[in-house]
Amino acid sequence: MTFSLNDAINDEITSINSIFDLDTLSSISEDASICSLRLPSLPSIVLRLKFPLDYPDTPPLILGTQTVGEDVQKGVGKQIVDIVRDVLTQVYRPGEACIFDLLEEVRDALEKAEEKGTLHIQDHIGGEGKETDESIPDASMRQDISSVNLGPEPPWIIAPPITEKKSIFLARVAPVYSPAQAKSYVAHLLATDKKAARATHNITAWRIRGLNDTSYQDCDDDGETAAGGRILHLMQLMDVWDVMVIVTRWYGGVLLGPDRFRIINTTAREALVLGGFAREGKEGSGEGKKKGRK
Repeated sequence: MTFSLNDAINDEITSINSIFDLDTLSSISEDASICSLRLPSLPSIVLRLKFPLDYPDTPPLILGTQTVGEDVQKGVGKQIVDIVRDVLTQVYRPGEACIFDLLEEVRDALEKAEEKGTLHIQDHIGGEGKETDESIPDASMRQDISSVNLGPEPPWIIAPPITEKKSIFLARVAPVYSPAQAKSYVAHLLATDKKAARATHNITAWRIRGLNDTSYQDCDDDGETAAGGRILHLMQLMDVWDVMVIVTRWYGGVLLGPDRFRIINTTAREALVLGGFAREGKEGSGEGKKKGRK
């Protein structure tokens, strides 16, 4: 007996495949609850997972690996499955979609495991064509990339994404103390995050208090007319300073009209509150009633 995916799972598949590659999360059997999950941080590994009928009230199950690339050492697939299962227990919250957080945290977990030497992913035993993925640069490209000084990773705080009619909105914030620093953070994001670089819009705004009672406020619509100014106005109403906001939108093919501005402000506010930048009683803008600091 087969069944259709519930709305929450359909939304999850749409959101994940909009943020990452189109085949990141896919249904793979007549039982529509069985899906494949390709790890964006390790495309050679594809996991098999099962969504329960009442997801997200119940967490998905990581059943094992679906495929493991030839460039991955033997035994690593099982290690990856164990890591993903462990991360899932940490990020899952009843009633909340979890795959985006799972993929982000798995990336960090894999990097830490490799740094500690407990995980050796690539198979370095010879053989022509072992590394055929175009995303894996050759030695000369690695040298060129390492020679570009982008600075350290900005301390982004990222709010949960919002999906509306297949469009995805993702807001991130970071503390900044000069316009130059804010601009460098934007450049870093676009240079290191290919999904953000390919997004329809990366709308930015910042407010900075300088020395001698000087202040700096600026915004960039990035093609979404007036959107940057609306975020800046929100920040003024919230009385937040020394912080920048970037709202990234991936257009889903359906026009949202004025609703898009409401969603942009909603996700921007969520990120500011999540980051602890919103002051008590300074959060109202007429578009929400979230109070307090996390």
